[in-house]
Amino acid sequence: MIALIDYGIGNLRSAEKALLKTGADVLRVTDASQLMSADAAVLPGVGAFGDCMSSLKSHNMTGAVMDFIKSGKPFLGICVGQQMLFEKSFENGEHAGLGVFKGSVQRIVAPTLKVPQIGWNEVHQTNSACPLWQGIPDNSFFYFVHSYSVHPTDATVVAARTDYGSDFPSVIWKDNVFATQFHPEKSQHPGLKLLENFVTLA
Repeated sequence: MIALIDYGIGNLRSAEKALLKTGADVLRVTDASQLMSADAAVLPGVGAFGDCMSSLKSHNMTGAVMDFIKSGKPFLGICVGQQMLFEKSFENGEHAGLGVFKGSVQRIVAPTLKVPQIGWNEVHQTNSACPLWQGIPDNSFFYFVHSYSVHPTDATVVAARTDYGSDFPSVIWKDNVFATQFHPEKSQHPGLKLLENFVTLA
């Protein structure tokens, strides 16, 4: 059972459909008490960092997310769901995150390109040991929609990087926690394969 954390932000349907395509059983979790019974969890996120964090708190899910991560079960953050795992973001002011990873979320530096980045871009695997890469060729294209990216203090947690005006981490991995800046659910075959690899871990 894969828990898809529903905290009132964005349309979860595309992520739900993609996970179902992998053969997983998917449960939309709206209550903290439901989360720990799952075998793995996915935290999606769209929009502004501060709004996502506020909504996660208002749904009383922050503690449940942290407890789930500490349980050692596979956990995947997507887009702003990745960013919320860091200590803070500087999007529209300074906002505190969950602090699973040390570091911050900062605006993309792309002087000659449009921000937000919207569309397909190459993902360069920097840690081939990451279980998400099983069967996915290096430099595969994934779909991005974002204006901000993560800046981890510890470079060893970076499993992939992408260039958009400047180089930024596009996949984070440490132990049971995985996170992608791109949207695997919108990334066709490579994205579905990545989600399948994640579900396999569960």
